[in-house]
Amino acid sequence: MAAIDTLPPLREVIDTHGLLAKKSLGQNFLLDLNLTAKIARQAGDLSACDVLEVGPGPGGLTRGLLAEGARRVLAIEKDERCMPALAEISEAYPGQLEVINGDALEVNPLGHLSKPIRVAANLPYNVGTELLVRWLTPKEWPPFWESLTLMFQREVAERIVAKPGSKAYGRLAILSQWRADARIVLHLPPEAFSPPPKVHSAVVHLDALTEPRFEADAGTLSRVVATAFNQRRKMLRSSLKSVSPDIEDRLVAAGIKPTDRAEVVSLEAFCALAREVAKG
Repeated sequence: MAAIDTLPPLREVIDTHGLLAKKSLGQNFLLDLNLTAKIARQAGDLSACDVLEVGPGPGGLTRGLLAEGARRVLAIEKDERCMPALAEISEAYPGQLEVINGDALEVNPLGHLSKPIRVAANLPYNVGTELLVRWLTPKEWPPFWESLTLMFQREVAERIVAKPGSKAYGRLAILSQWRADARIVLHLPPEAFSPPPKVHSAVVHLDALTEPRFEADAGTLSRVVATAFNQRRKMLRSSLKSVSPDIEDRLVAAGIKPTDRAEVVSLEAFCALAREVAKG
């Protein structure tokens, strides 16, 4: 197995710095640097891009991104224990890595990055979905990022690329496919991680569209689909009562049967409904 850089193997780094993964932080560390480099390659040519990475941990994917030629990487890490290991990577790649010790849900990275920007991350399980939704639903579009290359539990990844009528279809599918092209590019078994999670993982790549597929207000669409799929077994006229007092009329105006359930309604129809609801 060829080394991707001159730094120590990740298992040695973890042992040296006492970096046992914390369940409370949703940590599962990737130890195979050839695998992290393969994940980095899924993000495309990074030589002319700044890369935002969330939750680098001991720096496995960070090293993969830098070894694959990223112009610059900004890594946001909540766990202070990981700072010495990340500092070693920064020393090995002078001027190419900036590390912020903070919570990615609270840190605004844009003052630290120059466009074009791509996001690549083995997201901590406990914040991954929330971060994805934030990146997909800014008021202004196109967003700050060109693409997202993100690792999730396989179940979450399948929800992102799901189609109407499937059990996995829901809010994540609609928000992801409304403004981006999304596809699963890599599957990873539990044994690729330390400690091994109880589930399989997958890497999803999303390319931002220049314009959303259908017109809709991001906040309204997000609220409508979250409410609809929160009670996915109910008819929409029942599950969406709290969204609008005349929801049946708005469903009909959007071309949706009030007796339909959320899982059969297309992205285009949900966007039409969001426009109807936004009329007030």
